[in-house]
Amino acid sequence: MCGIIAFDDPTVLDKEDTIEAMMEMIRHRGPNLEGGGHYINDEVALGFCRLSIIDLGGGGQPIYNEDGTIVITFNGEIYNFQELREELIAAGHIFKTKADTEVLLHGYEEWGMAGTLDRVRGMFAYLIYDENKKALFGARDFFGIKPLYYYQNGDTFIVGSEIKAFLKHPNFKKELNKKALKPYLMNQYNDLDETFFKNVYRFPAGHWFEFKDQKLDMHEYWDAKYDLNENRTEAETIDAIDKEVVDSIKLHNVADVPVGSFLSEGVDSSYVTTVLKPHEVFSVNFDNGPFDEASVARGLAEENGLNFNVETVDGDEAFNDFAEMQYHMDEPDANPSVIPLWYLCRLARKKVTVALSGEGADELFGGYVNYGMHTKKQVIRVFANSLHKLPRGVRYSLGRGIKHLPAFPGKVHLYTWTAKPSEYYVGEAFIYDPAQPTIFTSDQANGVLQSEFKNNLTVNGIYQKDFAKVETAEELKQMQYIDLHHFMLNDILQKADKISMAHSLELRVPFLDRKVAELANSIPSHMLLNPNGSKWVFRKAAEKHLPADFANRPKLGFPVPVKTWLREAKYCDRVRALFEEDWVADLFDQKKILQLLQDNFDEKIDGRRQIWVLYTFLLWYKMYFIDWEGTVKKYGHVQPDVAKLMASGKLV
Repeated sequence: MCGIIAFDDPTVLDKEDTIEAMMEMIRHRGPNLEGGGHYINDEVALGFCRLSIIDLGGGGQPIYNEDGTIVITFNGEIYNFQELREELIAAGHIFKTKADTEVLLHGYEEWGMAGTLDRVRGMFAYLIYDENKKALFGARDFFGIKPLYYYQNGDTFIVGSEIKAFLKHPNFKKELNKKALKPYLMNQYNDLDETFFKNVYRFPAGHWFEFKDQKLDMHEYWDAKYDLNENRTEAETIDAIDKEVVDSIKLHNVADVPVGSFLSEGVDSSYVTTVLKPHEVFSVNFDNGPFDEASVARGLAEENGLNFNVETVDGDEAFNDFAEMQYHMDEPDANPSVIPLWYLCRLARKKVTVALSGEGADELFGGYVNYGMHTKKQVIRVFANSLHKLPRGVRYSLGRGIKHLPAFPGKVHLYTWTAKPSEYYVGEAFIYDPAQPTIFTSDQANGVLQSEFKNNLTVNGIYQKDFAKVETAEELKQMQYIDLHHFMLNDILQKADKISMAHSLELRVPFLDRKVAELANSIPSHMLLNPNGSKWVFRKAAEKHLPADFANRPKLGFPVPVKTWLREAKYCDRVRALFEEDWVADLFDQKKILQLLQDNFDEKIDGRRQIWVLYTFLLWYKMYFIDWEGTVKKYGHVQPDVAKLMASGKLV
């Protein structure tokens, strides 16, 4: 795991000092100084920061081809690199290292960008400069596990792993993207293609690019497709899932450094851990609830003879560290699970360099309750199932009618089985009332924003383009597709990468493998979500390795006691102090957000999600736009505990 950064800008004369300054901003991604470096010519500069995982002594980058005309920098892992390496050697290519990076370099020579990407399995973002073509190429992995951003303004083109490195380029203009604030308030993260920094975009997952003569051309090489296999039995499907998952976990265990895993009480991380059986497993807990995941996870670890590591976090520590978490995110992310993930990664990095986690299983195998609100109530279930058999047009009309009826038992279940997903499904925002998101509605967001940040964007408006791509697929598949391209891509995977790399830890996600995904996408919805529960066949596959009670545990996520914290005076006062700063009035109706905070504290409302979204953004904005120099001075360094361990020789 590493950090990459590059720019093409003819006006920058001192490219070496510039690229080195940019690299220093992402040094936490690759603190092994001996394995990093840069490449510079008259057109471009490429920089690389290394965290050694494979070929510890010889895998430094940039890496050149045989005649030195093509150079690569790479962030990620190619899990099937060994078989591709053999194929390329047979074709006459000469390898200088044992690292997976060279497979991409010689693959480009042999098969081109598209041909190489069609063959690899892994997580990656990489850049290739071809002196023969005077062109810069790059790619991002299938799901967007590894981040890649780009900035194009005039003669300046910048591309790299983290936006904070862009700020060191002399021609980068730091400007707030005002369009991003409202959708952030509705979703808890920015779900637009353009980031919170104007003219900085997320490079799309499953795409590669060519940049030549100041022109950027993008090409899609992979996307989720839903070709259902109706002939495979349930038993055959369960066996197929287990085979692909086990194979993927084995591939994700390839490393020349210690590998561990995260373990909660949920089925996803438990499945990974029991197959992997690492020596070290890691969990986190909070001193005041709301749930105790660690004790359940400890039992599973001890049953499998694994060394269980746990850290208990209190509110003081979480509030003291929260600003640093948001600094590393580059953009504000108010998902409370950022907090336990921070402490998990910090704990794990003391003993391992790589950790496996369970991200992606819910999106691929139908794990979210809002995919169908399956119910155990027989009468409601039978009625809803009958409605679901109606032609889509008739059913969608019924759904629109049900939505506007007064509340009654089973209304939500009936609505989600009849309505058109593109009319109600908004990913993380949808809960028990289909018309009400968990955070801000469009009108509520406009109500607290100053006029220049208001717009007419509705809660699910940004999803319509992607819904149109899968409008003929099963309704469950449509919702899964939306989550793959939004909630997972722009929230779950962003925090997984940024928070783990803040601690120089490589986080691997074996469920997000192209072979696993292609199998999952071929499974009919009734095998995934039915009266037996969510992720049905996935859970049955997990039972091959887990006790039945573990395989069938309900999803909890990372429960964080935000509600409790915001009703404790000392934490409420910290939030209030930020809300009261003068500059906040330039962004929000200050009186309204302070009243929201007080009403929540007085238990008149449950406004925790709205308050946390506001607090997160304001904390981030203050660091990046009010006191950037102070922020870099405070947080712009490799984590001290990691640096100390590396200096002692205990970690590589």
